[in-house]
Amino acid sequence: MGDIELTDHDLPSAAELVELYGSVGWNMYTREPSRLQDALRRSLRVVCAREDGRLVGLARVVGDGLTVVFLQDILVAPSHRHAGLGRALFERVFEPYAGVRRKVLLTDERSRQSEFYQQMGFRDIGILEHPLRAFLKSS
Repeated sequence: MGDIELTDHDLPSAAELVELYGSVGWNMYTREPSRLQDALRRSLRVVCAREDGRLVGLARVVGDGLTVVFLQDILVAPSHRHAGLGRALFERVFEPYAGVRRKVLLTDERSRQSEFYQQMGFRDIGILEHPLRAFLKSS
């Protein structure tokens, strides 16, 4: 692996997004590349990881940036996993929001992801002293 550059000022092209999201199996997102690219444009912050110009990772947050931010996506190309890139993306995307009270994410049940988020300071809402409930409407 070469040098990885983290940037927060260059939005990926639709083709780059399709390649990265497809590489991690998030194919629902790749069905409408222009919609995905527009979603990134509307995000509060997007941090990209590039190696020799190639997109190998991405993290993005949405929300109001003052009272709540949601980690919407964090992806690392399979070829670049287990090298600290996910942690670097996570920390960089949240940098401007240290004072925000609620930082939220939704994820599936895969234990590897849960372990990563716990290492980053997030807790499962089901184990809180006063458990919260989450509601989701998806189409």
